[in-house]
Amino acid sequence: MLKGILAISGQPGLYKMVSQTRNGIIVEHIETKKRMPAFATHKISSLEDIAIYTEDEEVLLKDVFKNIYKQTNGKEAISHKSSSNEIKDFFGKVLPDYDEDRVYVSDMKKVINWYNSLYKANIINEETVNEKEEEKTEEVEKEQEA
Repeated sequence: MLKGILAISGQPGLYKMVSQTRNGIIVEHIETKKRMPAFATHKISSLEDIAIYTEDEEVLLKDVFKNIYKQTNGKEAISHKSSSNEIKDFFGKVLPDYDEDRVYVSDMKKVINWYNSLYKANIINEETVNEKEEEKTEEVEKEQEA
């Protein structure tokens, strides 16, 4: 679901990696489809590698997105411009045991904004959410066989 989706500091929105160049990569904005180069000097984060702190462990962003999808019944989430209290309430329903000392409202806003961008670009949908659950089921079955 999140493979190849990138956040680039200083650049609005999310990007999909298109190709690699000698000194960077070519990325495409997931909403506008505009392409641009991204260089090693940019701080580039892969959404696939991002996790949210909870009281016990770290939860991968893809799992948080799945929880948002289920919480919203497969619809768009609340606006990332909602009040801080609304955002905290929503995030508390999505990830009840998030670490309140290390997960800031700004982080929650970013996650919600990313979710809505991916939802609008049809990257998060019923098929991609269920696809990951099927993979987990297969992994559990393999572990039980071993």
